[in-house]
Amino acid sequence: MTTIVTSPLAGRAVGLAAVPDPVFSQAMVGPGTAIDPVREPSEAVSPVDGVIVSLHPHAFVVVDDHGHGVLTHLGIDTVELHGDGFELLVNKGDTVTRGQAVVRWNPAAVEAAGKSPVCPIVALEATAEALSELRDDGEVKAGDSLFLVK
Repeated sequence: MTTIVTSPLAGRAVGLAAVPDPVFSQAMVGPGTAIDPVREPSEAVSPVDGVIVSLHPHAFVVVDDHGHGVLTHLGIDTVELHGDGFELLVNKGDTVTRGQAVVRWNPAAVEAAGKSPVCPIVALEATAEALSELRDDGEVKAGDSLFLVK
């Protein structure tokens, strides 16, 4: 089964190679893309229907019914902010729907704290060949398709 992964954020698709962290830019975590978010307070939404299996202020993973896990990482090195400026809107174990708000945050505040607000969106435990229709440039709105994973 193929899963459509949609953007959890509004901004500009920049691709993983543009992420200022080699773990993401070299796809060590998994294949995907990245969003350079609009610099305003916003809600990061679920990119798929599924269950929240991992939840931190700066990152979350949703696994869909087909076992596809999708990581949304809000900014780079944002774990160092210890949750400041992030508000969790769901709980680990919750079932969420695509487009449902998961974390409220402010990319401008992340940038002001000296961190990159660029957000990797990664298919966990997937190969690059499993992804298709990958968006790695252009403006995106929350809910726009980023890639398909099978």
